[in-house]
Amino acid sequence: MPLKKTTVMVEEEDLRAIKRAAEREGRPEAEYFREAFHIAALRSRRWDEEWDIPELDFGGPVSDEAIDKDIDKAVAKSITDER
Repeated sequence: MPLKKTTVMVEEEDLRAIKRAAEREGRPEAEYFREAFHIAALRSRRWDEEWDIPELDFGGPVSDEAIDKDIDKAVAKSITDER
């Protein structure tokens, strides 16, 4: 996709942070701005059609503790499976 040039006013502290990060990571400053614009564009998207998101029925409410317990069990199992 072709790129389009634009001018953006930013706060000096934000610009300094981008310049430091670009120097530290060896990336062009423009990449950071393109990434930020892309994220903003994605966040602003709207869809006209309804999403087909399935509704899951677990037979009742699921507590945070139950989720934590199941995650801990799954992690423990994956660790023992790796051995």
